[in-house]
Amino acid sequence: MGSTHEVTNQVPPLAGHDPIAGDTALAEACVRHADATALASLADLGRLSGSEQAQEWGRLANENPPRLRTHDRYGHRIDEVEFHPAWHELMRTAVGHGLAGAPWAERSPHAHVRRAVGYFGWTQNEMGHGCPVTMTYAVVPALRRTPELAARYEPGLTSTAYQFGLAEPTGKRGLVAGMGMTEKQGGSDVRANSTRAVAQPDGSYRLTGHKWFTSAPMSDLFLVLARLEEGISCFVVPRVLPDGTRNVFHVQRLKDKLGDRSNASSEVEFDGTTGWLVGEPGRGVPAIIEMVNMTRLDCVLGSAATIRAALTQAIHHARHRRAFGALLVDQPLMQNVLADLAVESEAATALAIRLAAAVDAGESPFLRLAGAAAKFWVCKRTPGVVAEAMEVLGGNGYVEDSGLPRLYRQSPLNSIWEGSGNVIALDVLRAMGRSSDSLAAVDAELELARGVDDRYDDAVGRLRAELADPEDLPVRARRIAGLLALCLQGSLLLRHAPDAVADAFCASRLGGSGGGVLGMLPATTAAAKIVERASVAPV
Repeated sequence: MGSTHEVTNQVPPLAGHDPIAGDTALAEACVRHADATALASLADLGRLSGSEQAQEWGRLANENPPRLRTHDRYGHRIDEVEFHPAWHELMRTAVGHGLAGAPWAERSPHAHVRRAVGYFGWTQNEMGHGCPVTMTYAVVPALRRTPELAARYEPGLTSTAYQFGLAEPTGKRGLVAGMGMTEKQGGSDVRANSTRAVAQPDGSYRLTGHKWFTSAPMSDLFLVLARLEEGISCFVVPRVLPDGTRNVFHVQRLKDKLGDRSNASSEVEFDGTTGWLVGEPGRGVPAIIEMVNMTRLDCVLGSAATIRAALTQAIHHARHRRAFGALLVDQPLMQNVLADLAVESEAATALAIRLAAAVDAGESPFLRLAGAAAKFWVCKRTPGVVAEAMEVLGGNGYVEDSGLPRLYRQSPLNSIWEGSGNVIALDVLRAMGRSSDSLAAVDAELELARGVDDRYDDAVGRLRAELADPEDLPVRARRIAGLLALCLQGSLLLRHAPDAVADAFCASRLGGSGGGVLGMLPATTAAAKIVERASVAPV
């Protein structure tokens, strides 16, 4: 049928923008914690990320999820995972722009901030491929516990070359890493793992057991937990052994997940699988925590990026859609909602990039505690923020073509991955209890903004009162973790954000005027200024 009438008041496609340099809060954070050169080096990636081409790669990768091939035509076990070509374009771009392991090989003092800013901007068009990118980044510090293993694998892990396919790792131009911790009976309680390892005369180990969640099974190598007589230990398990034969790595099935559909998550059976010990026997949990701390950083980055992607969609829609005689963006109540979304986004962005700066600066005590609190709070907030952004588009936001349903399905993942809410909240308590240096480092960060705003000072006082009360700490763990993250965000915004943003944050997040529902900022909020700051201009 031909067109019967002209349709007006339609929102144009969101394309041709730069989610890196065009995001004022992100660009300022990059320059603040790194420099203008780091931001400029991401110009090509930013333009590509906001292009129609990259958005199409994201769509295709999600609509054509990976497929498992357990056997070849002759019945030989191969355990290979096939991906759509769009997935490989996403991976090739991410690895090629240094978003995987490359920062560990760079001499730049700002390598991790640059990588975090690039990751934040690039993954907004497709978050699923961020999982293997993250694990490849995170595996390097853990492997360095055993220098000979680091020497073997680190050149490939820190490469900017993407080479898909199973082959002997040291012969590849670039490597991708995965992780296998979780088992059926334990979940987050990895000390209940039953997979066992037996030492061999050649210095290797044979692993036998089942992993309930093994992310990115197409990877070249994995960090895996297994039990020795000394206790839970960490091993590196390659898919292809040094002699070129395939390791025993039986992929039983791929998980059918709510979101993250472009990425393969699997169940894997080990049956005499070869691995090499990472770190000391019985010290597997501390060894793999080196990796987990880095993956938690990317949980915060990924959730902050998801919030930013949803905000960008909401503002774009409101700037082009008219209702009741005016553009949505000019209507006071919609301005309030958009400004509140923007405040949430800027707070999450500021905290995420501050954590990356802590990696560059070697601030391990700060990162241990602040990273856990940020992981709890930012990831926990994301589903509600994306849902509110979806409402800005109304029914159009509920339709797959808008892209928001994909963001919404993705939004709970980072709150679950690498420790769900209760695990992380209790980890905040452990971080404070085990290291006075961690608490002191975070307290010093909070002190930098003391005296600027009474509402902030009151929140810090409440936090200190919570910590001073030893009774029922586990019951209050979520409250403490959330308040700690809010205070860190408040400190950053009061020192670095415009007054309008900082004031709105303190009024709604620390002063208690929001009631937990977005779009309830005080009438005195400079909402139009906040929305304008958060708008991403075309390239």
